[in-house]
Amino acid sequence: MTGAAIEANGLGMTYGRKRGWALRDCSFRLPAGRICALVGPNGAGKSTLLALAAGLLRPTEGTVRVLGSTDRAEIRPRIAYVAQDKPLYPQLTVADTLWAGRELNPATWDGDAADRIAAPLPRDAKVRALSGGQRTRLALALALAKRPGLMLLDEPMADLDPLARHQLMGLLMAEAAEHSTTIVMSSHILTELEGACDYLLLVDGGRVRLGGESEDVVAAHALVTGQVRDLAPHTVIESRTTGRQLTALIRPDGPVDAAAWDVAEPSLEELLLAHLRSPDAPPLLTPSAHAREAVAAA
Repeated sequence: MTGAAIEANGLGMTYGRKRGWALRDCSFRLPAGRICALVGPNGAGKSTLLALAAGLLRPTEGTVRVLGSTDRAEIRPRIAYVAQDKPLYPQLTVADTLWAGRELNPATWDGDAADRIAAPLPRDAKVRALSGGQRTRLALALALAKRPGLMLLDEPMADLDPLARHQLMGLLMAEAAEHSTTIVMSSHILTELEGACDYLLLVDGGRVRLGGESEDVVAAHALVTGQVRDLAPHTVIESRTTGRQLTALIRPDGPVDAAAWDVAEPSLEELLLAHLRSPDAPPLLTPSAHAREAVAAA
């Protein structure tokens, strides 16, 4: 796939004066075919961003283009959205729910994929009787069997135990890779995202603070340890002192003095936690994450 799965320019969303802005001046580009981790603290605007991309909300300002279009009616058949609360019809059985998915998406429905993901579920059980993890499995079966170009998943694995989470994540990634599906997945389980996602969007304060290929974002940082206190000219994201040792996550501006510092590459989890603890750190978007219209305007 080529082009952008999602492109936002000056995107903003407010729920009124009392609640303030959930997103403000948010601009980024997500290339198609990526598996993107959407991370950030509670209240950062992740769910709002996913709902805007799904066409469930209209932005207060700015634009969001999904799969090349801003027409919500055109976009809707080409995306799948799984919200945090996994809304399903409680009175339907598992079999009825999958039948409804097939009837609503006759042109694209992949029954084999639905059966693979929903295999452990009792087909005659009503949705209201399913556990949280079982409802998650059913919701993901519906979303993936639709064969969307873009899947938007809001905390999809939160209800699953670690083993089921690992198994279902592997199945989801394999299915998506085979069909070049773009996935945007918000999660608080950072270690889970590190092994599954190749793209990163860190949202905080209603804006994207980190964006781009996971490897490139990590490679743009260094974890340094030493006794020197001066880290100029490098950008310091976070630093802490233990005894006489200083440990810092930096964004190097040129070579780091290996004689003064022990230098290591941070893990994705270390990188994200440092940025979340340092909301005033300068943003970083790799070239692929810059919105084209914003770049043209600049």
